[in-house]
Amino acid sequence: MFSRLREDIACILERDPAARSRWEVLTCYPGLHALVIHRWAKFWWRHDFRWAARFVSQFGRWLTGIEIHPGATVGRRVFIDHGMGVVVGETAEIGDGCTIYQGVTLGGTSLTKGAKRHPTLGKDVIVGANAQVLGGFTVGDGARIGSGAVVVKAVPAGATAVGNPARVILAELEAAREAAAARMGFSAYGVTQGDDPVAQAMKGLIDHTAGHEHQIALLWAAIEKLSSRARELPGDDCVPQDAQTGEHFDAERLNRLVK
Repeated sequence: MFSRLREDIACILERDPAARSRWEVLTCYPGLHALVIHRWAKFWWRHDFRWAARFVSQFGRWLTGIEIHPGATVGRRVFIDHGMGVVVGETAEIGDGCTIYQGVTLGGTSLTKGAKRHPTLGKDVIVGANAQVLGGFTVGDGARIGSGAVVVKAVPAGATAVGNPARVILAELEAAREAAAARMGFSAYGVTQGDDPVAQAMKGLIDHTAGHEHQIALLWAAIEKLSSRARELPGDDCVPQDAQTGEHFDAERLNRLVK
């Protein structure tokens, strides 16, 4: 028990820059208190003392504002930061090294008793504040759920889910970016630059449009060059008077707007 507690305190000191000492973490972090109480509730639940387990769970909810059903499975080094309003359902599973912020719900969408109704989080998953993960699917190892996201389908390992309903981002450079982020420090709240797929799509369209305008300008320049001798003859100018032969598309300004 004490080795688990030491692990929990160490992971909080690692991930939360506001944590100044082990004593502060032990006495002032409700996420830690909720996990310790959940282990007591889980003990009674495994031994079929279901009412006692629920009572201990309710006591933890009253004390910390964090509701973890005694049937839920919680791995090692899990950090519930701030924690107020976190709800973890009966069949939910939280893998080792996960980080969960305030207002998160790991909820179910089925009313079938005994079924797998709640999500499974793999290892090192980050779930941002007020995110809702609803259903009996799996969120893969190292995935991130952005703040306020509503996730209703599986998220692959290493991917990011943002928005309502959540959209899954699969980027080839994501793993390299995460490795760089890990070297610089912990990535909090599951939010990083370039997570919004709508903004990424808009930037792609802007870049594509800018490229087209550049190509059109090159074509007009070539036409002007080829028709230079024809311009010496009256009425044989190949370039219309209203042709836009220069580049006027301000891609940089539009990219700033969608950042």
